[in-house]
This record gives sequence, C-alpha cells and structure tokens, in this order.
Amino acid sequence: MTEIYLSVVIPAFNEKDSFEKGVLDKVDDYLKKQTFSYEVILVDDGSTDNSPQLIESFIKSKKNWHLIKNPHLGKAQTVATGIQKATGDLVLFTDFDQATPIREIEKLIPFVSRDFHVIIGSREVKGSKREKEPWHRHLMGRGFNFLVHLLAIRGIHDTQCGFKLFKTTAAKELFSNLVVYRKRPEKAAFTGAFDVEILFLAQKRGYRIAEVPVHWKHIATTRVNPIKDSARMFFDLLRIRITSMLGKYKDYN
Repeated sequence: MTEIYLSVVIPAFNEKDSFEKGVLDKVDDYLKKQTFSYEVILVDDGSTDNSPQLIESFIKSKKNWHLIKNPHLGKAQTVATGIQKATGDLVLFTDFDQATPIREIEKLIPFVSRDFHVIIGSREVKGSKREKEPWHRHLMGRGFNFLVHLLAIRGIHDTQCGFKLFKTTAAKELFSNLVVYRKRPEKAAFTGAFDVEILFLAQKRGYRIAEVPVHWKHIATTRVNPIKDSARMFFDLLRIRITSMLGKYKDYN
C-alpha cells in the first residue's frame, strides 16, 4: 500500500452552487500535477440539497477521493470527522468554495521541515492578499481578532481563515480534545470559532504555530448572519476561556 503524504479534508454543507463553479475540478487538477501521494476526504454535514449526490458522481472514478456523510453537526465536527479518517503524514483542511485556492499550500508546506506542527493561512499578516471583501465584513473580522487576542490567543492575527495545515498526529490529538465544539447536534449552518479552540489548545500543548500569508477571495454567502453569528462567536470565546479556567481541557492544564 502506498503511504499517503497529504490528506485534504473538505467540509461540505449545501454546496450545490460552489460545486457548479467547478471548485472540485480545480482541486483535482492541482493535486494530479503533484509528485507527492495524497487523498481527498469530503465530509458532508447533513446537506439538504443534492450536493452529496453531485459529489458522489464527481468522485466515482477518482482514486483516493472519499465522501463521508455526517448528520448535521456543524463545521467543527465535520472537519473533525475528516481529520480522524486522515491517513497522510500531513492534513490540510480547506473550505469547499476554495476562497483560498488549494495551490496556496505551497506556501505552507516549507514550514513543516522547520518543525512547525500547525501552519495556518492568514489574511492579516504582511504579504497576504484579500479580494472583494466588503468593508463591514473586514471590520467585523478585525473586531473579532481583537476579542480573540483579549480572551483566548495572543500572537495570531487571523484565526478564521479556512486553510490550515497540520502534522496529522497533532491534528488528531487537538480535534479529539475539543470541548466547546464537541460533538453535538447543530441546527444552524454555523461555522463558529472552532478554529480558536483548536489554536488555543495547540498553544497550551506547546505546538509550534506558523502564520503564513495567503491569497483569499471573498465568496458571497447567505449562511452568515452578521449579528447573530457574531454574538454566538463572542459567547463561544467566553466559553473557551471559562472552560480553560475550570480545568476542563483534559491533559492541557
């Protein structure tokens, strides 16, 4: 059996529109040109449209492409499912809409040899590039980053970019120790601040984290409710801090 170098985890929830833009074709085209071995793990989060069927048809003839169908649990546990199934030395999770193109991994991989365990794409550090982001969304992001620094994590400028590379052993450990974003039913199409909990745990564990500038393009979506989602993410930040203060992160205190 060929050992896998890179596992690519892609969460999916009602992705018909993104699928029809050919985003998976771009992922496939890029990976086929690489010399390293890979697998792609798509995890559907209980979609209510026909995106699971579209994905099944797309991957039918593709080697090392897999689809896992989850009940609706939210993005955190959707990604966690893919992470736990990953067999590669490294695992990348990347958003289905490819707001950060898969090719940007070339900027992250060099940090693996420098003994970083977690390498995150960033839209805020020098050298990054944003496209078409509405001013109010950028302002919301800056405000959230300020709260993250205040309540949870210092030294990271952008926790929320959906493009993160891990040494797989580290990723499996971190995702299995989520508390605020543990496995539970989810009613809304909520993305949340699970990235913050993962990075918070990584810092507590002593893993080295690199923040790397990437190219990111704003993709319009109706899933984000600016007021409701921002409020919930703020309270989740508080829950992460309180969970830590109460010593509920097993083996991390």
